[in-house]
Amino acid sequence: MSDERSPDTHIDHRQDPPTQLPAEPSLHHIVVVGGGAAGLQLVTKLGDRLGRRKKAQVTLVERSRTHIWKPLLHEVAAGSMDVGHHAVDYLAQAHRHHFRYRIGEMTGLDRDRQEVFLAASVDNEGREVTPPRSFRYDTLVIAVGSGSNDFGTPGVKEHAIALDTPDQAVRFHQRLVNSLIRAHAQPGPVRPGQLHVAVIGAGATGTELAAELHRATRQVVAHGLDRVDPEKDLKITLIEAAERILPAVPERVSESVMRLLATIGIEVRTKARVTEVSDKGVHLADGSFVPSELVVWAAGVKAPDFLKDLAGLETSRSNQLVVTPTLQTTRDANIFAIGDCAYLVTPDLPTPVPPRAQAAHQQATHLVVQIQRRLEGKPLQPFRYRDFGSLVSLGEYSTVGNLMGFIRGKNFFIEGLLARLMYQSLYTMHQRALHGSPKVALDTTARMLTRRTEPRIKLH
Repeated sequence: MSDERSPDTHIDHRQDPPTQLPAEPSLHHIVVVGGGAAGLQLVTKLGDRLGRRKKAQVTLVERSRTHIWKPLLHEVAAGSMDVGHHAVDYLAQAHRHHFRYRIGEMTGLDRDRQEVFLAASVDNEGREVTPPRSFRYDTLVIAVGSGSNDFGTPGVKEHAIALDTPDQAVRFHQRLVNSLIRAHAQPGPVRPGQLHVAVIGAGATGTELAAELHRATRQVVAHGLDRVDPEKDLKITLIEAAERILPAVPERVSESVMRLLATIGIEVRTKARVTEVSDKGVHLADGSFVPSELVVWAAGVKAPDFLKDLAGLETSRSNQLVVTPTLQTTRDANIFAIGDCAYLVTPDLPTPVPPRAQAAHQQATHLVVQIQRRLEGKPLQPFRYRDFGSLVSLGEYSTVGNLMGFIRGKNFFIEGLLARLMYQSLYTMHQRALHGSPKVALDTTARMLTRRTEPRIKLH
């Protein structure tokens, strides 16, 4: 690693894309690690407010090339959404919004020298794209998100696919379509479990995926795979260790979703703890077996493992960085954490701020203002989380949820078209934070027009 104190070290600028901003060592350097919902929104706003006016230099460090809003990954996995139509290119976003994008995965941190260390990045052919390098920061924001927690369950890594990244969602969809084509082309009948999908974890992701798959698989079969009988050969099982599905939402929402899932024929197994996943299916603690050659793991949440031993910073049991009400880490005021990787307990909430999209959005919005105050030498203000409720989309079947605090502090249950519109508005709000209202309006109109000439389901 380079010992230089410049904001961007060990880099050959002659190979940098011309669209990125040059290094400005004299400016306060803000480094944001992680380009998920929280991190990308933060660097976009900071770039517009500070980078454009040369008040600070803003850098995003992210190992992927493009961004997809994580709550949409179940639609990518089912084939209801084409990644190419919704992905945000980090390099283009950086050029438009006056921040720098540097590809790489964070591996370590030197708090004394205020440096972030990155591993080398390689392409799909194993060739090095960027070498191991380090970046100097004045303010560091860690927003690396979270992933599924397999709790060490045997066979999960080998035989199940998580939905933590767009690549995983695309891989599952390809495996699903290939399984349907293989079943249609094989000389013999469909084997028991061959076209069964087991979704482990009935939180929002798992439940929404199960409903989306029910429709998507039938649409794929309808495109000429006539040797597959949807009613006999296709089966989806949703497995949850808790007493009910959607344990984090009000019971009324959970019960409504259960009724809808039963109506479309999805099997739901609650109080079912998984002990092993094999290439033939899922073994449960009660001794039963769920035959399934397609398994999705959507249970548990934890932050990346590298955080638990990161330069002595305090972490929770799920690897989250413990932060103060100002979103600064407890042991270093120059380091902030937001989104799913942050562990924050506030006096007004009985539990930590949940790892949800609305929390990430609120924290990013709050931190934009606080970093500006930090640069001006003003004291930071505490973050206040407001829970607006929960919405669960079952695709074209229905959307249900509860909204909180909109009418004199009361909660109320919604479903159907109104709930669907509210659900879609969450994604629109994320898009507006990244692109602004005019571009979102144009993109939405364009997608509405092109959707009439495209398949309703992705077939490859």
